Amino acid sequence: MQLYIFSVFCAVICLAIAQEETQARLLVHKRLLNKYLVEGRDLIADYNIYNVGGSAAVNVQLKDNSFPLQDFELIIGFPSMKLDRLAAGSNLSHTVIYRPKRTGLYNFTAAEVTYYPSEDSKELQVTYSTEPGEAVIILGKDFDRKFSPHMTDWAAFAVMTLPSLGIPFLLWYRSKSKYESIAKQKKH
Repeated sequence: MQLYIFSVFCAVICLAIAQEETQARLLVHKRLLNKYLVEGRDLIADYNIYNVGGSAAVNVQLKDNSFPLQDFELIIGFPSMKLDRLAAGSNLSHTVIYRPKRTGLYNFTAAEVTYYPSEDSKELQVTYSTEPGEAVIILGKDFDRKFSPHMTDWAAFAVMTLPSLGIPFLLWYRSKSKYESIAKQKKH
């Protein structure tokens, strides 16, 4: 009896493996490429769409509403994108560049992708991307204070330390020159 159940189980598994996915199935990945999100500097949103199904996805539409225009300026790209076909086993990248207008905590939600899973399909499929989640947009002044090379600070430091290093050096050099000239006069 156990052998019979085991053989039925193996047959079901083999059929499931052998059966190929005949419709398109899209996986969508959304990510923010910036390590730090800074007010007034570019924010790069990258979308990757993968078709892991067995047929082409038709009328693929990407729509992302997580960047409101009152808080973000659109620099390059389109927040909505339409593609006629995405072949089976292929992928697509879409990049949009925004510039944050304000600081604060933002919740970056998932993008929505709609498509038809095959050429003759009448049912519209809806899928959502991964969600980057919450992120803080910091002030440009704070970012510069923390990460800039501080060239003016180093220049001011050099100017302030120059007297404490330069005056002893000049005294030493004057003394050295005086004793070298005396030593030369004694040799001749």
